[in-house]
Amino acid sequence: MKDRIYICHTYYHVYVTFLKELKLRAEADPAKKAGAATLVLSKMSNNFENLKSRVESTGLFEEVLEFDEKREDFFPELEKYREDTGSFLGNLKNRIRFTKEYARLEASYVPVDLRTYKDIYVYCDSDPIGYYLNQNHIRYHAVEDGLNCLKNFDAARYDNRGHFKIKAFLSMYLNLIFVQNGYGKYCMDMEVNDISAIRYPCPRYIELPRKPLEDRLTAEDKQLLLQAFVRNKDELEHQIEESNKVGDKILILTDPVCALDVREQIFRDIIKMYEKEGTIFLKPHPRDLLDYQKLFAEYPQFDASMPMEMLNFFQNLRFKKVVTIFTEVKGLPFADEAVRLGPDFMDAYEDPLIHRQNEQI
Repeated sequence: MKDRIYICHTYYHVYVTFLKELKLRAEADPAKKAGAATLVLSKMSNNFENLKSRVESTGLFEEVLEFDEKREDFFPELEKYREDTGSFLGNLKNRIRFTKEYARLEASYVPVDLRTYKDIYVYCDSDPIGYYLNQNHIRYHAVEDGLNCLKNFDAARYDNRGHFKIKAFLSMYLNLIFVQNGYGKYCMDMEVNDISAIRYPCPRYIELPRKPLEDRLTAEDKQLLLQAFVRNKDELEHQIEESNKVGDKILILTDPVCALDVREQIFRDIIKMYEKEGTIFLKPHPRDLLDYQKLFAEYPQFDASMPMEMLNFFQNLRFKKVVTIFTEVKGLPFADEAVRLGPDFMDAYEDPLIHRQNEQI
């Protein structure tokens, strides 16, 4: 049996995996071989570009694999199971069939025999891999998708609102359907950053705060992270050096919200709100498809593919204020102040029900 495998869907997932593995390496017996884990990059949600080769260059992992994970709409034969029959029992019957068939169709795309690992860690088990693991009776650990993401959007309860307890029971104990985020029968536990922030905690949630993992990083660890996640470190350091000449700086972190045309207007409005306070810098979200380089060319920008957390590791970088809509930004070491605009701000741009899912549970 191999030791560990991590199935990641975003750059942030890979970042947290590095934090976990660096801690394990620091605690390990020096006589044992380093890099005992496998990292899997699912290409379904992100274009990881050349991240695979950069991660491999760090030597932290025994193996780095890519996973051509397929969404349900890739398989047209599943569409019939999504039709509304007009009754709870009819829809439930279709969902049971969908769950089994989706797992079967996904199997040929899984790049490794997961049964050969002692511990499997899955970020976003709501994605197809969650169906595959449960229907194949493979036990795994789920990991919170984003920092405190369940506080803002409890996807399991929102997606299954109406008869949630019945659906959770059918998933957790009978494995007839699949409910994500700790409710799958073969999910042993789910790591979250802060249980107290979650309104409806699942009995399988275990608290593993991210901050202590970051606080224990050595100078060598930080350089390893920069090696993996920063495509052009020299260029970024020059950019930071130049930015220090302009006085107060405001960093705006984008979020992939709304349609692209509305999103452009949102960030133009945010810039207008804060441009009098200092020079504006942009850090696009890795999954934000708006072309900020073209549409906001007058503003200095950080590489979209780089996790925002990498900015923690540049000693000379300092912002007067960091502004975001939904991203958790408390306690950033490179910012004097953090502003999270939140759902009240978004009410002016879209139907409030779209970004207030937890209130509909």
